[in-house]
Amino acid sequence: MKYISELQAVLGDEKLLTDPAELYVYGADWSPRTSDEIHPPDVVVQPKTTLDVQRIVEVAYANGIPVTAGGGLTGMLGGAVSLYGGIYIDTTTMNSIIEIDPKNQTVRVQAGATLQEVNDAVNPYGLWLPHQPESKWVSTVGAAIACDNDSTFGVRYGKILNCLLSVEIVTGSGEILELGHRKAHFTSSGYKLKDLMAGSEGTLGVVTEATLKLEPIPETRIVEMLVFHRMGSAVDYLSRLLRAGVGIEAAHINCKRRLKFYTHAYTAKFGGEAEIPAWAEALLAIAFAGDEKMANAQRDHAIAIAAEFDAELVKEREIVDSWWASKYTLEFEPFKQKWPDVQKAKKFGAADPGVPVGRLEEFYHKFVEVAEKHKLEIIGMNAYLEHPNSIGFSLSCAVFVDYRSADEIRRFRLFHDELSKLAIEFDGTMSTFMSDTHQKAPYLELEHGRSLVYMREIKRLFDPKGIMNPGKKFPREEG
Repeated sequence: MKYISELQAVLGDEKLLTDPAELYVYGADWSPRTSDEIHPPDVVVQPKTTLDVQRIVEVAYANGIPVTAGGGLTGMLGGAVSLYGGIYIDTTTMNSIIEIDPKNQTVRVQAGATLQEVNDAVNPYGLWLPHQPESKWVSTVGAAIACDNDSTFGVRYGKILNCLLSVEIVTGSGEILELGHRKAHFTSSGYKLKDLMAGSEGTLGVVTEATLKLEPIPETRIVEMLVFHRMGSAVDYLSRLLRAGVGIEAAHINCKRRLKFYTHAYTAKFGGEAEIPAWAEALLAIAFAGDEKMANAQRDHAIAIAAEFDAELVKEREIVDSWWASKYTLEFEPFKQKWPDVQKAKKFGAADPGVPVGRLEEFYHKFVEVAEKHKLEIIGMNAYLEHPNSIGFSLSCAVFVDYRSADEIRRFRLFHDELSKLAIEFDGTMSTFMSDTHQKAPYLELEHGRSLVYMREIKRLFDPKGIMNPGKKFPREEG
């Protein structure tokens, strides 16, 4: 292909992968898909700098070639899969920590740095990046921005956009732009173009660098788990804690079924599943942080309030520690943790809707109903709290999917679509951490109505030829 020769001329052979066996690896992410749904790109490019990315996009723009940028390929719905071939930009080769500014509590990094690498770099300064998804060891900064994924500590610190001060991108025409407000924490100047990057899936441009806001590392963290008769009671309890002024660092509402997934390490260690009272429909894992005196005071006050909701503390510490290890510390014995071990026969698949605060319990029962209708094995629901210091849900409605069965994958996608549309009926949103990808593109107008016209115009402004990750957000022919 002529354009590959042009890439070799401007970048050199060492930054290009063209062997079919190597390209195949880039043809899928973690989403359930059959073997004939693997979409290898025509060439993989491994840039080192923003100028490298600019040269790549300039070649693509001149030749009308699709460009898909990706990080660790841990997406759950095909967001970084090259549906139409073309060029895949592997940003993991751009993983430098450019500047750590302890006084102003910021860090400047390349997009391919993982969230764990960022924290390893800033830890000696007593600082951390609180945007911490479970995939932090492989989730890159650029990918976190592109899909707007969840964080363990969202109820206190929010999502990646709450940490994102400034971002450098290469647009679909090859222009380098810096969007944001440098090291200031907020601005009322101009339009907030930076915010468009969160959840944009690389359809507006390739993120190459970012300036991120850091926070002081808490001295102490205390994690507890409570069980409730209903999901709604857990929501009401959290509202009561916030009203009381209790500072919550992390909070996750799980249904009873989901506990089995997160306590896989417990099962591996003891040879049996972690058990909670039969009456408990919901579990709330909650963390408190600060100095030792403050963290303990917050924890004690929260436990006292729990009595008002007939909630009980999970007293078996192994269950709590196993859940927290799975969610955050990720300590495990090789091949005895949830991701490789529980997916030997089937894959984890999920819908990621968001619903209003008062309708969580109602939507949970709809999730179970829809999963059973499509004959899918239920993993369970996890309700992440992702809005700082308030209750705002990002839901993981998870099932197991046999990726060897085209029929089961078809049923999973029907399940996913039905829950996404139900969320809109519930006055919610179709996506909260996977972004739209190609799965939701056909019915995006259901959620956004006439505003979709303006979104298309924004897409054309940043990407005049429609080459940036085509097929995501909008069908390809709409550019």
